[in-house]
Amino acid sequence: MAPRDRMPAPLDRLRRPGPLDRLRRPGLPRITVERDIPVPMPDGVTLLADRYTPAGPRRPGGEAPPTILVRTPYGRRGPAAVINGLPFVPFGFQLVVQSARGTFGSGGEFDPLGAEHDDGVATVAWLKEQPWFGGTFGVYGPSYLGYTAWALAVDAGPELKAMALQITASSFQDAAYVGGSFALESTLTWTDLTHRQQRPFGMLTAPLLSRRRAVRAAGTGRPLADLDVLTGGAPMRFYQDLLTHHGSPDSPYWDKRDFSGRVGAVEAPVTLLGGWYDVFLPWELRDYLALRAAGHRPYLTIGPWWHADARHGLVAIRESLAWFRAHLRGDPSGLRADPVRLYVTGAREWRHYRDWPPPAMRQERWHLHAGGGLGPDGPQRAEPSRYRFDPARPTPALGGPTLLGSSKPVDNRPLERRADVLVFTSPELTEALDVIGPVGADLFVRSDREHTDFIVRLCDVAPDGTSRNVCEGGLRLPAFEEKPIGTDGTRRVAIDMWPTGHRFQPGHRVRVHVASGAHPKVAPNPGTGEPLITARTMVDARQEVFHDPDRPSAIILPIVDGPAETVVPDPAEDPGG
Repeated sequence: MAPRDRMPAPLDRLRRPGPLDRLRRPGLPRITVERDIPVPMPDGVTLLADRYTPAGPRRPGGEAPPTILVRTPYGRRGPAAVINGLPFVPFGFQLVVQSARGTFGSGGEFDPLGAEHDDGVATVAWLKEQPWFGGTFGVYGPSYLGYTAWALAVDAGPELKAMALQITASSFQDAAYVGGSFALESTLTWTDLTHRQQRPFGMLTAPLLSRRRAVRAAGTGRPLADLDVLTGGAPMRFYQDLLTHHGSPDSPYWDKRDFSGRVGAVEAPVTLLGGWYDVFLPWELRDYLALRAAGHRPYLTIGPWWHADARHGLVAIRESLAWFRAHLRGDPSGLRADPVRLYVTGAREWRHYRDWPPPAMRQERWHLHAGGGLGPDGPQRAEPSRYRFDPARPTPALGGPTLLGSSKPVDNRPLERRADVLVFTSPELTEALDVIGPVGADLFVRSDREHTDFIVRLCDVAPDGTSRNVCEGGLRLPAFEEKPIGTDGTRRVAIDMWPTGHRFQPGHRVRVHVASGAHPKVAPNPGTGEPLITARTMVDARQEVFHDPDRPSAIILPIVDGPAETVVPDPAEDPGG
Protein backbone atom coordinates (compact mmCIF):
# COMPACT_ATOMS: atom_id res chain seq x y z
CA MET A 1 0.00 0.00 0.00
CA ALA A 2 1.44 3.38 -0.94
CA PRO A 3 2.35 5.82 1.86
CA ARG A 4 -0.05 8.63 2.63
CA ASP A 5 0.71 12.09 1.39
CA ARG A 6 -1.17 15.29 2.02
CA MET A 7 -2.35 17.73 -0.59
CA PRO A 8 -4.58 20.81 -0.47
CA ALA A 9 -8.07 20.42 -1.84
CA PRO A 10 -8.25 21.78 -5.41
CA LEU A 11 -11.12 24.05 -4.33
CA ASP A 12 -8.72 25.83 -1.99
CA ARG A 13 -6.53 26.76 -4.94
CA LEU A 14 -9.31 28.53 -6.84
CA ARG A 15 -8.52 32.14 -5.98
CA ARG A 16 -10.39 33.81 -8.84
CA PRO A 17 -14.18 34.08 -8.39
CA GLY A 18 -16.09 31.64 -10.53
CA PRO A 19 -18.97 29.16 -10.61
CA LEU A 20 -17.22 26.77 -8.21
CA ASP A 21 -17.33 29.47 -5.53
CA ARG A 22 -20.89 28.27 -4.89
CA LEU A 23 -19.35 25.11 -3.44
CA ARG A 24 -16.89 26.90 -1.18
CA ARG A 25 -17.31 27.44 2.52
CA PRO A 26 -14.97 28.91 5.14
CA GLY A 27 -12.37 26.58 6.51
CA LEU A 28 -12.48 23.81 3.91
CA PRO A 29 -10.50 20.87 5.33
CA ARG A 30 -7.41 19.55 3.69
CA ILE A 31 -7.57 16.22 1.86
CA THR A 32 -5.61 13.06 2.57
CA VAL A 33 -4.93 10.73 -0.35
CA GLU A 34 -3.86 7.10 -0.36
CA ARG A 35 -2.55 6.12 -3.78
CA ASP A 36 -2.28 2.86 -5.74
CA ILE A 37 -4.32 0.71 -3.37
CA PRO A 38 -4.39 -2.85 -4.78
CA VAL A 39 -7.86 -4.33 -5.28
CA PRO A 40 -7.72 -8.06 -6.13
CA MET A 41 -10.15 -9.53 -8.65
CA PRO A 42 -11.36 -13.15 -8.54
CA ASP A 43 -9.30 -14.08 -11.63
CA GLY A 44 -6.05 -12.94 -10.01
CA VAL A 45 -5.82 -9.55 -11.73
CA THR A 46 -5.12 -6.55 -9.49
CA LEU A 47 -6.78 -3.20 -10.11
CA LEU A 48 -5.44 0.02 -8.60
CA ALA A 49 -7.43 2.65 -6.75
CA ASP A 50 -6.85 5.96 -4.98
CA ARG A 51 -8.72 6.88 -1.81
CA TYR A 52 -9.36 10.46 -0.81
CA THR A 53 -10.59 11.42 2.64
CA PRO A 54 -11.25 14.75 4.35
CA ALA A 55 -8.49 15.34 6.87
CA GLY A 56 -9.52 15.96 10.45
CA PRO A 57 -11.77 14.29 13.00
CA ARG A 58 -14.51 11.88 12.00
CA ARG A 59 -18.19 12.71 12.12
CA PRO A 60 -19.87 12.83 15.55
CA GLY A 61 -20.13 9.35 16.97
CA GLY A 62 -16.90 8.23 15.36
CA GLU A 63 -18.38 6.57 12.28
CA ALA A 64 -16.46 6.75 9.03
CA PRO A 65 -17.72 9.16 6.33
CA PRO A 66 -19.84 7.64 3.55
CA THR A 67 -17.94 6.61 0.43
CA ILE A 68 -18.38 7.62 -3.20
CA LEU A 69 -17.08 5.00 -5.67
CA VAL A 70 -15.93 5.92 -9.17
CA ARG A 71 -14.62 3.43 -11.73
CA THR A 72 -12.93 4.96 -14.78
CA PRO A 73 -10.78 4.06 -17.80
CA TYR A 74 -9.47 7.65 -18.12
CA GLY A 75 -7.00 7.87 -15.26
CA ARG A 76 -7.22 8.73 -11.57
CA ARG A 77 -5.19 11.94 -11.33
CA GLY A 78 -4.48 15.26 -12.95
CA PRO A 79 -7.37 17.05 -14.65
CA ALA A 80 -9.40 13.84 -14.47
CA ALA A 81 -9.54 14.14 -10.66
CA VAL A 82 -12.25 16.81 -10.80
CA ILE A 83 -14.36 14.73 -13.20
CA ASN A 84 -13.78 11.78 -10.87
CA GLY A 85 -15.50 13.54 -7.97
CA LEU A 86 -12.68 15.13 -5.96
CA PRO A 87 -14.76 18.25 -5.15
CA PHE A 88 -17.08 16.10 -2.98
CA VAL A 89 -14.38 15.16 -0.47
CA PRO A 90 -14.19 18.45 1.50
CA PHE A 91 -17.91 18.14 2.20
CA GLY A 92 -17.53 15.01 4.30
CA PHE A 93 -17.23 12.12 1.85
CA GLN A 94 -14.59 9.52 1.17
CA LEU A 95 -13.83 9.04 -2.52
CA VAL A 96 -12.47 5.83 -4.03
CA VAL A 97 -11.39 6.15 -7.67
CA GLN A 98 -10.42 2.93 -9.41
CA SER A 99 -8.81 2.52 -12.82
CA ALA A 100 -10.66 0.03 -15.00
CA ARG A 101 -8.97 -3.20 -15.99
CA GLY A 102 -6.02 -2.65 -18.32
CA THR A 103 -5.86 1.13 -17.80
CA PHE A 104 -3.46 3.40 -15.88
CA GLY A 105 -1.72 0.77 -13.79
CA SER A 106 -4.55 -1.73 -13.33
CA GLY A 107 -3.74 -5.24 -14.49
CA GLY A 108 -5.33 -7.23 -17.28
CA GLU A 109 -6.42 -6.16 -20.74
CA PHE A 110 -8.87 -3.33 -21.34
CA ASP A 111 -11.96 -4.89 -22.91
CA PRO A 112 -14.31 -1.92 -23.34
CA LEU A 113 -17.67 -2.55 -21.64
CA GLY A 114 -16.91 -6.24 -21.20
CA ALA A 115 -15.42 -6.51 -17.70
CA GLU A 116 -17.28 -3.76 -15.88
CA HIS A 117 -19.94 -5.89 -14.20
CA ASP A 118 -17.67 -8.56 -12.76
CA ASP A 119 -14.90 -6.13 -11.80
CA GLY A 120 -17.41 -3.67 -10.35
CA VAL A 121 -19.15 -6.28 -8.19
CA ALA A 122 -15.79 -7.59 -6.95
CA THR A 123 -14.69 -4.05 -6.13
CA VAL A 124 -17.86 -3.44 -4.10
CA ALA A 125 -17.26 -6.67 -2.15
CA TRP A 126 -13.70 -5.49 -1.42
CA LEU A 127 -14.96 -2.06 -0.41
CA LYS A 128 -17.33 -3.48 2.20
CA GLU A 129 -14.45 -5.35 3.87
CA GLN A 130 -12.27 -2.28 4.43
CA PRO A 131 -11.92 -1.04 8.01
CA TRP A 132 -12.58 2.53 6.89
CA PHE A 133 -15.87 1.68 5.13
CA GLY A 134 -18.73 3.34 6.98
CA GLY A 135 -21.54 1.07 5.79
CA THR A 136 -22.98 3.13 2.91
CA PHE A 137 -21.73 4.30 -0.45
CA GLY A 138 -22.81 6.03 -3.63
CA VAL A 139 -21.63 5.91 -7.23
CA TYR A 140 -20.92 8.87 -9.48
CA GLY A 141 -19.75 9.69 -12.95
CA PRO A 142 -20.32 10.87 -16.50
CA SER A 143 -20.21 8.88 -19.74
CA TYR A 144 -18.24 5.62 -19.38
CA LEU A 145 -17.94 6.23 -15.62
CA GLY A 146 -21.73 6.27 -15.40
CA TYR A 147 -21.93 3.07 -17.42
CA THR A 148 -19.63 1.31 -14.94
CA ALA A 149 -22.02 2.39 -12.18
CA TRP A 150 -25.03 0.89 -13.98
CA ALA A 151 -23.02 -2.30 -14.52
CA LEU A 152 -22.67 -2.99 -10.77
CA ALA A 153 -25.82 -1.34 -9.42
CA VAL A 154 -28.22 -4.31 -9.20
CA ASP A 155 -25.68 -6.55 -7.47
CA ALA A 156 -24.17 -3.92 -5.16
CA GLY A 157 -26.36 -4.78 -2.18
CA PRO A 158 -28.31 -2.54 0.19
CA GLU A 159 -25.21 -0.54 1.07
CA LEU A 160 -25.55 1.32 -2.26
CA LYS A 161 -27.69 4.30 -1.27
CA ALA A 162 -27.27 6.85 -4.08
CA MET A 163 -26.41 7.10 -7.78
CA ALA A 164 -25.57 10.39 -9.52
CA LEU A 165 -24.88 9.83 -13.24
CA GLN A 166 -24.43 12.18 -16.19
CA ILE A 167 -24.47 11.99 -20.02
CA THR A 168 -24.51 8.20 -19.86
CA ALA A 169 -26.71 5.13 -20.23
CA SER A 170 -26.99 1.57 -18.97
CA SER A 171 -26.21 0.29 -22.47
CA PHE A 172 -24.24 1.78 -25.34
CA GLN A 173 -25.45 -0.76 -27.90
CA ASP A 174 -28.16 1.42 -29.43
CA ALA A 175 -25.85 4.44 -29.40
CA ALA A 176 -23.35 2.47 -31.47
CA TYR A 177 -26.06 1.31 -33.88
CA VAL A 178 -28.33 4.36 -34.07
CA GLY A 179 -31.58 3.27 -35.65
CA GLY A 180 -29.81 0.16 -36.90
CA SER A 181 -27.06 2.12 -38.69
CA PHE A 182 -23.45 2.43 -37.52
CA ALA A 183 -22.35 5.47 -35.50
CA LEU A 184 -19.07 5.80 -37.37
CA GLU A 185 -17.68 9.09 -36.06
CA SER A 186 -18.35 8.49 -32.36
CA THR A 187 -17.24 4.86 -32.42
CA LEU A 188 -14.03 5.56 -34.30
CA THR A 189 -13.30 8.64 -32.17
CA TRP A 190 -13.69 6.86 -28.85
CA THR A 191 -11.71 3.82 -29.93
CA ASP A 192 -8.83 6.04 -31.02
CA LEU A 193 -9.05 8.05 -27.79
CA THR A 194 -8.72 4.99 -25.56
CA HIS A 195 -6.09 3.51 -27.89
CA ARG A 196 -3.83 6.55 -27.45
CA GLN A 197 -4.61 7.94 -23.99
CA GLN A 198 -1.94 6.00 -22.07
CA ARG A 199 0.88 7.12 -24.35
CA PRO A 200 3.05 10.03 -23.20
CA PHE A 201 0.86 13.16 -23.16
CA GLY A 202 -1.98 11.00 -24.48
CA MET A 203 -4.58 12.40 -22.09
CA LEU A 204 -3.78 15.89 -23.41
CA THR A 205 -3.58 15.19 -27.13
CA ALA A 206 -6.09 12.39 -27.71
CA PRO A 207 -9.21 14.36 -26.73
CA LEU A 208 -8.11 17.14 -29.07
CA LEU A 209 -7.06 15.04 -32.05
CA SER A 210 -9.03 11.76 -32.02
CA ARG A 211 -12.15 13.22 -33.59
CA ARG A 212 -10.08 14.97 -36.25
CA ARG A 213 -8.35 11.71 -37.12
CA ALA A 214 -11.66 9.84 -37.26
CA VAL A 215 -13.33 12.39 -39.54
CA ARG A 216 -10.31 12.47 -41.83
CA ALA A 217 -10.27 8.67 -42.11
CA ALA A 218 -14.02 8.52 -42.73
CA GLY A 219 -13.62 11.00 -45.57
CA THR A 220 -11.23 8.79 -47.52
CA GLY A 221 -14.01 6.57 -48.85
CA ARG A 222 -12.07 3.46 -47.82
CA PRO A 223 -14.02 0.40 -46.58
CA LEU A 224 -15.16 0.69 -42.98
CA ALA A 225 -13.00 -2.26 -41.92
CA ASP A 226 -9.86 -0.27 -42.83
CA LEU A 227 -10.66 2.95 -40.97
CA ASP A 228 -9.28 1.95 -37.58
CA VAL A 229 -5.81 1.51 -39.06
CA LEU A 230 -6.10 4.81 -40.92
CA THR A 231 -7.12 6.53 -37.68
CA GLY A 232 -4.98 4.87 -35.05
CA GLY A 233 -2.15 3.36 -37.05
CA ALA A 234 -3.05 -0.20 -36.01
CA PRO A 235 -6.10 -2.48 -35.83
CA MET A 236 -8.28 -1.52 -32.88
CA ARG A 237 -10.20 -4.39 -31.33
CA PHE A 238 -13.27 -2.56 -30.03
CA TYR A 239 -13.96 -0.88 -33.38
CA GLN A 240 -13.65 -4.21 -35.18
CA ASP A 241 -15.91 -5.88 -32.61
CA LEU A 242 -18.63 -3.31 -33.13
CA LEU A 243 -18.40 -3.67 -36.90
CA THR A 244 -18.52 -7.45 -36.64
CA HIS A 245 -21.64 -7.47 -34.48
CA HIS A 246 -23.50 -4.78 -36.43
CA GLY A 247 -26.86 -6.09 -37.54
CA SER A 248 -26.91 -8.70 -34.76
CA PRO A 249 -28.88 -7.14 -31.89
CA ASP A 250 -29.19 -10.50 -30.14
CA SER A 251 -25.50 -11.35 -30.38
CA PRO A 252 -23.99 -12.91 -27.22
CA TYR A 253 -21.37 -10.16 -27.47
CA TRP A 254 -23.85 -7.81 -25.76
CA ASP A 255 -24.99 -10.21 -23.05
CA LYS A 256 -22.43 -8.89 -20.56
CA ARG A 257 -22.38 -5.35 -21.95
CA ASP A 258 -26.06 -4.34 -21.87
CA PHE A 259 -27.65 -3.57 -18.49
CA SER A 260 -30.75 -1.78 -19.73
CA GLY A 261 -32.99 -4.73 -18.86
CA ARG A 262 -31.98 -4.51 -15.19
CA VAL A 263 -32.45 -0.80 -14.58
CA GLY A 264 -35.87 -1.22 -12.97
CA ALA A 265 -34.40 -3.55 -10.36
CA VAL A 266 -32.01 -0.88 -9.04
CA GLU A 267 -33.16 0.14 -5.55
CA ALA A 268 -30.77 3.03 -4.89
CA PRO A 269 -32.13 6.54 -5.56
CA VAL A 270 -30.90 7.83 -8.94
CA THR A 271 -30.37 11.32 -10.32
CA LEU A 272 -29.57 11.73 -14.01
CA LEU A 273 -28.16 14.69 -15.94
CA GLY A 274 -28.15 14.93 -19.74
CA GLY A 275 -27.92 17.37 -22.61
CA TRP A 276 -30.26 17.97 -25.55
CA TYR A 277 -27.30 17.51 -27.93
CA ASP A 278 -25.66 14.58 -26.15
CA VAL A 279 -25.02 11.35 -28.06
CA PHE A 280 -26.52 9.24 -25.24
CA LEU A 281 -29.64 11.27 -24.41
CA PRO A 282 -32.31 8.93 -25.88
CA TRP A 283 -31.00 5.97 -23.90
CA GLU A 284 -30.46 7.96 -20.72
CA LEU A 285 -34.14 8.87 -20.90
CA ARG A 286 -34.99 5.22 -21.51
CA ASP A 287 -33.27 4.48 -18.19
CA TYR A 288 -35.30 7.21 -16.52
CA LEU A 289 -38.54 5.74 -17.87
CA ALA A 290 -37.52 2.24 -16.75
CA LEU A 291 -37.02 3.53 -13.22
CA ARG A 292 -40.40 5.28 -13.29
CA ALA A 293 -42.12 2.15 -14.61
CA ALA A 294 -40.67 0.22 -11.66
CA GLY A 295 -42.21 2.68 -9.22
CA HIS A 296 -39.08 4.72 -8.45
CA ARG A 297 -38.81 8.51 -8.37
CA PRO A 298 -35.53 9.46 -10.08
CA TYR A 299 -34.48 13.06 -10.63
CA LEU A 300 -33.67 14.32 -14.11
CA THR A 301 -31.90 17.43 -15.42
CA ILE A 302 -31.48 18.16 -19.14
CA GLY A 303 -29.61 21.28 -20.21
CA PRO A 304 -28.50 22.94 -23.47
CA TRP A 305 -25.33 20.86 -23.53
CA TRP A 306 -23.47 18.33 -25.67
CA HIS A 307 -21.26 15.46 -24.56
CA ALA A 308 -17.92 17.29 -24.30
CA ASP A 309 -19.50 20.56 -23.14
CA ALA A 310 -17.65 21.76 -20.03
CA ARG A 311 -20.69 23.69 -18.82
CA HIS A 312 -22.53 20.64 -17.54
CA GLY A 313 -19.63 19.63 -15.30
CA LEU A 314 -20.26 22.37 -12.73
CA VAL A 315 -23.99 21.63 -12.70
CA ALA A 316 -23.24 17.93 -12.22
CA ILE A 317 -21.05 18.60 -9.18
CA ARG A 318 -23.62 20.90 -7.58
CA GLU A 319 -26.61 18.60 -8.13
CA SER A 320 -24.71 15.42 -7.25
CA LEU A 321 -23.46 16.98 -4.03
CA ALA A 322 -27.06 17.77 -3.03
CA TRP A 323 -28.05 14.19 -3.95
CA PHE A 324 -25.27 12.59 -1.90
CA ARG A 325 -25.98 14.83 1.07
CA ALA A 326 -29.64 13.82 0.95
CA HIS A 327 -29.14 10.06 0.58
CA LEU A 328 -25.78 9.45 2.27
CA ARG A 329 -25.84 12.14 4.97
CA GLY A 330 -29.57 12.49 5.64
CA ASP A 331 -29.74 16.16 4.64
CA PRO A 332 -32.38 16.70 1.91
CA SER A 333 -32.36 20.50 2.21
CA GLY A 334 -30.55 20.92 -1.11
CA LEU A 335 -33.02 18.95 -3.23
CA ARG A 336 -35.51 20.76 -5.45
CA ALA A 337 -39.22 20.11 -5.10
CA ASP A 338 -39.88 18.97 -8.69
CA PRO A 339 -37.89 15.95 -9.89
CA VAL A 340 -37.53 17.06 -13.54
CA ARG A 341 -35.65 20.19 -14.57
CA LEU A 342 -35.42 21.08 -18.27
CA TYR A 343 -33.79 23.95 -20.12
CA VAL A 344 -35.96 25.10 -23.03
CA THR A 345 -33.77 26.36 -25.86
CA GLY A 346 -35.22 29.26 -27.80
CA ALA A 347 -37.07 30.39 -24.66
CA ARG A 348 -33.86 30.76 -22.62
CA GLU A 349 -35.38 29.41 -19.43
CA TRP A 350 -35.37 26.47 -17.05
CA ARG A 351 -38.65 24.70 -16.35
CA HIS A 352 -39.50 22.27 -13.59
CA TYR A 353 -41.94 19.38 -14.07
CA ARG A 354 -43.21 16.44 -12.06
CA ASP A 355 -42.20 13.91 -14.70
CA TRP A 356 -40.81 13.21 -18.16
CA PRO A 357 -42.37 13.67 -20.65
CA PRO A 358 -44.07 16.78 -19.22
CA PRO A 359 -47.55 15.81 -18.02
CA ALA A 360 -49.19 18.48 -20.22
CA MET A 361 -47.55 17.18 -23.41
CA ARG A 362 -49.71 16.23 -26.39
CA GLN A 363 -48.53 14.76 -29.69
CA GLU A 364 -49.38 16.59 -32.90
CA ARG A 365 -48.84 15.39 -36.48
CA TRP A 366 -47.33 17.98 -38.80
CA HIS A 367 -47.73 16.62 -42.32
CA LEU A 368 -45.22 16.85 -45.13
CA HIS A 369 -46.82 18.54 -48.14
CA ALA A 370 -46.05 18.40 -51.84
CA GLY A 371 -43.93 21.34 -52.93
CA GLY A 372 -42.06 21.50 -49.64
CA GLY A 373 -44.82 22.58 -47.27
CA LEU A 374 -45.28 21.50 -43.66
CA GLY A 375 -48.07 21.94 -41.16
CA PRO A 376 -50.74 20.42 -38.91
CA ASP A 377 -53.32 20.61 -41.71
CA GLY A 378 -54.14 17.39 -43.54
CA PRO A 379 -52.18 16.11 -46.56
CA GLN A 380 -53.33 16.65 -50.14
CA ARG A 381 -53.26 14.36 -53.15
CA ALA A 382 -49.95 14.79 -54.94
CA GLU A 383 -47.07 12.89 -56.45
CA PRO A 384 -44.36 11.73 -54.02
CA SER A 385 -41.17 13.69 -53.48
CA ARG A 386 -38.08 11.98 -54.91
CA TYR A 387 -34.31 12.02 -54.58
CA ARG A 388 -31.31 9.79 -55.27
CA PHE A 389 -28.81 8.77 -52.61
CA ASP A 390 -25.25 7.89 -53.63
CA PRO A 391 -23.39 6.11 -50.79
CA ALA A 392 -20.07 6.80 -52.51
CA ARG A 393 -20.82 10.54 -52.10
CA PRO A 394 -22.95 10.42 -48.97
CA THR A 395 -25.13 13.23 -47.73
CA PRO A 396 -23.18 14.97 -44.95
CA ALA A 397 -24.32 16.00 -41.48
CA LEU A 398 -23.36 19.59 -40.70
CA GLY A 399 -24.40 19.39 -37.04
CA GLY A 400 -25.97 17.00 -34.58
CA PRO A 401 -24.72 15.07 -31.54
CA THR A 402 -21.07 14.08 -31.53
CA LEU A 403 -18.91 12.47 -28.87
CA LEU A 404 -16.03 14.98 -28.87
CA GLY A 405 -16.00 18.54 -30.07
CA SER A 406 -18.95 20.91 -30.20
CA SER A 407 -22.48 19.84 -31.08
CA LYS A 408 -23.81 23.39 -31.00
CA PRO A 409 -26.61 23.80 -33.60
CA VAL A 410 -25.37 25.16 -36.91
CA ASP A 411 -26.87 26.75 -40.02
CA ASN A 412 -28.04 23.93 -42.30
CA ARG A 413 -28.75 26.03 -45.40
CA PRO A 414 -25.74 24.62 -47.31
CA LEU A 415 -27.17 21.13 -46.75
CA GLU A 416 -30.64 22.20 -47.87
CA ARG A 417 -29.34 23.14 -51.32
CA ARG A 418 -28.37 19.53 -52.06
CA ALA A 419 -30.47 17.45 -54.43
CA ASP A 420 -30.36 14.46 -52.05
CA VAL A 421 -32.13 16.32 -49.21
CA LEU A 422 -35.89 16.94 -49.17
CA VAL A 423 -36.92 20.11 -47.34
CA PHE A 424 -40.39 20.81 -45.91
CA THR A 425 -41.08 24.17 -44.25
CA SER A 426 -44.06 25.60 -42.38
CA PRO A 427 -45.44 29.14 -42.77
CA GLU A 428 -44.22 31.70 -40.25
CA LEU A 429 -45.57 31.03 -36.78
CA THR A 430 -47.94 33.61 -35.35
CA GLU A 431 -47.37 32.47 -31.77
CA ALA A 432 -44.72 30.57 -29.86
CA LEU A 433 -44.63 26.79 -30.27
CA ASP A 434 -43.12 24.82 -27.37
CA VAL A 435 -41.87 21.39 -28.46
CA ILE A 436 -40.86 19.45 -25.34
CA GLY A 437 -40.62 15.67 -25.30
CA PRO A 438 -39.86 12.73 -27.59
CA VAL A 439 -39.91 13.60 -31.31
CA GLY A 440 -40.66 11.06 -34.04
CA ALA A 441 -41.42 10.71 -37.73
CA ASP A 442 -44.00 8.54 -39.46
CA LEU A 443 -42.93 8.14 -43.09
CA PHE A 444 -44.47 6.35 -46.05
CA VAL A 445 -41.57 5.60 -48.36
CA ARG A 446 -40.52 3.51 -51.32
CA SER A 447 -37.00 2.66 -52.43
CA ASP A 448 -35.57 0.62 -55.27
CA ARG A 449 -33.24 -0.90 -52.66
CA GLU A 450 -34.31 -3.23 -49.90
CA HIS A 451 -31.37 -2.01 -47.81
CA THR A 452 -31.33 1.74 -47.31
CA ASP A 453 -31.56 4.49 -44.68
CA PHE A 454 -34.00 7.29 -43.99
CA ILE A 455 -32.92 10.20 -41.79
CA VAL A 456 -35.19 12.98 -40.53
CA ARG A 457 -34.04 16.28 -39.04
CA LEU A 458 -36.03 19.05 -37.33
CA CYS A 459 -34.80 22.63 -37.78
CA ASP A 460 -35.75 26.09 -36.53
CA VAL A 461 -35.73 28.73 -39.30
CA ALA A 462 -35.16 32.28 -38.02
CA PRO A 463 -36.57 35.36 -39.77
CA ASP A 464 -33.18 35.97 -41.43
CA GLY A 465 -33.32 32.48 -43.01
CA THR A 466 -30.83 30.78 -40.72
CA SER A 467 -31.89 27.12 -40.36
CA ARG A 468 -30.50 25.57 -37.17
CA ASN A 469 -30.84 21.88 -36.38
CA VAL A 470 -32.91 21.04 -33.31
CA CYS A 471 -32.88 17.23 -33.31
CA GLU A 472 -32.68 14.28 -35.68
CA GLY A 473 -32.94 10.52 -36.01
CA GLY A 474 -32.74 7.73 -38.54
CA LEU A 475 -33.69 4.17 -39.37
CA ARG A 476 -31.89 1.53 -41.42
CA LEU A 477 -34.11 -0.72 -43.56
CA PRO A 478 -35.14 -3.44 -43.46
CA ALA A 479 -36.18 -2.93 -39.86
CA PHE A 480 -38.43 -4.75 -37.46
CA GLU A 481 -40.51 -1.61 -37.02
CA GLU A 482 -41.47 -1.19 -40.66
CA LYS A 483 -45.06 -1.89 -41.63
CA PRO A 484 -45.55 -2.91 -45.28
CA ILE A 485 -48.69 -1.53 -46.85
CA GLY A 486 -50.16 -2.62 -50.18
CA THR A 487 -48.24 -4.42 -52.89
CA ASP A 488 -46.46 -1.52 -54.60
CA GLY A 489 -43.36 -1.63 -52.40
CA THR A 490 -44.42 1.21 -50.11
CA ARG A 491 -43.25 0.84 -46.54
CA ARG A 492 -44.33 2.68 -43.42
CA VAL A 493 -41.41 3.47 -41.15
CA ALA A 494 -41.42 4.90 -37.64
CA ILE A 495 -38.30 6.88 -36.81
CA ASP A 496 -37.36 7.80 -33.24
CA MET A 497 -35.59 11.14 -33.14
CA TRP A 498 -33.64 12.81 -30.35
CA PRO A 499 -35.94 14.25 -27.67
CA THR A 500 -35.94 18.01 -27.38
CA GLY A 501 -37.04 20.96 -25.33
CA HIS A 502 -37.26 23.91 -27.71
CA ARG A 503 -39.40 26.97 -28.33
CA PHE A 504 -40.05 28.08 -31.91
CA GLN A 505 -40.58 31.81 -31.51
CA PRO A 506 -43.25 33.83 -33.39
CA GLY A 507 -41.97 34.75 -36.82
CA HIS A 508 -39.87 31.57 -37.02
CA ARG A 509 -40.70 28.56 -39.18
CA VAL A 510 -40.54 24.83 -38.53
CA ARG A 511 -38.51 22.85 -41.06
CA VAL A 512 -38.01 19.13 -41.67
CA HIS A 513 -35.28 17.39 -43.69
CA VAL A 514 -35.62 13.92 -45.15
CA ALA A 515 -32.41 12.33 -46.45
CA SER A 516 -30.61 9.00 -46.50
CA GLY A 517 -27.20 9.97 -45.14
CA ALA A 518 -25.60 11.87 -42.26
CA HIS A 519 -21.91 11.29 -42.90
CA PRO A 520 -19.59 10.84 -41.02
CA LYS A 521 -21.80 10.58 -37.96
CA VAL A 522 -23.52 7.62 -39.56
CA ALA A 523 -21.75 5.26 -41.95
CA PRO A 524 -23.45 5.32 -45.38
CA ASN A 525 -25.62 2.34 -46.20
CA PRO A 526 -23.91 0.55 -49.12
CA GLY A 527 -27.32 -0.62 -50.36
CA THR A 528 -26.30 -4.24 -50.91
CA GLY A 529 -27.16 -5.82 -47.58
CA GLU A 530 -23.60 -7.06 -47.23
CA PRO A 531 -22.22 -7.02 -43.66
CA LEU A 532 -20.40 -3.76 -42.97
CA ILE A 533 -17.23 -5.58 -41.92
CA THR A 534 -16.81 -6.98 -45.45
CA ALA A 535 -18.75 -4.44 -47.57
CA ARG A 536 -16.85 -3.15 -50.59
CA THR A 537 -19.53 -2.49 -53.21
CA MET A 538 -21.89 0.51 -53.06
CA VAL A 539 -25.06 1.09 -55.10
CA ASP A 540 -27.34 4.09 -55.50
CA ALA A 541 -30.81 4.21 -53.99
CA ARG A 542 -33.74 6.03 -55.56
CA GLN A 543 -36.08 7.17 -52.83
CA GLU A 544 -39.70 8.31 -52.77
CA VAL A 545 -41.51 9.95 -49.85
CA PHE A 546 -45.31 9.99 -50.05
CA HIS A 547 -47.50 12.73 -48.60
CA ASP A 548 -51.07 12.04 -49.77
CA PRO A 549 -54.18 11.21 -47.70
CA ASP A 550 -53.60 7.47 -48.06
CA ARG A 551 -49.92 7.76 -47.15
CA PRO A 552 -49.67 10.85 -44.89
CA SER A 553 -46.00 11.21 -43.97
CA ALA A 554 -45.56 13.41 -40.91
CA ILE A 555 -43.28 14.48 -38.11
CA ILE A 556 -44.71 13.88 -34.63
CA LEU A 557 -44.16 16.94 -32.43
CA PRO A 558 -44.63 16.88 -28.63
CA ILE A 559 -46.45 20.13 -27.92
CA VAL A 560 -46.67 21.57 -24.42
CA ASP A 561 -49.30 24.28 -23.91
CA GLY A 562 -49.66 24.23 -20.15
CA PRO A 563 -47.35 26.03 -17.71
CA ALA A 564 -44.51 24.31 -15.91
CA GLU A 565 -44.48 24.00 -12.15
CA THR A 566 -41.59 26.49 -12.04
CA VAL A 567 -40.06 28.72 -14.73
CA VAL A 568 -36.63 30.28 -14.18
CA PRO A 569 -35.33 32.66 -16.89
CA ASP A 570 -31.68 32.11 -17.75
CA PRO A 571 -29.86 34.68 -19.91
CA ALA A 572 -26.86 32.40 -20.39
CA GLU A 573 -25.69 31.45 -23.88
CA ASP A 574 -28.37 29.39 -25.60
CA PRO A 575 -27.04 27.22 -28.43
CA GLY A 576 -30.58 26.72 -29.67
CA GLY A 577 -30.88 30.34 -30.71
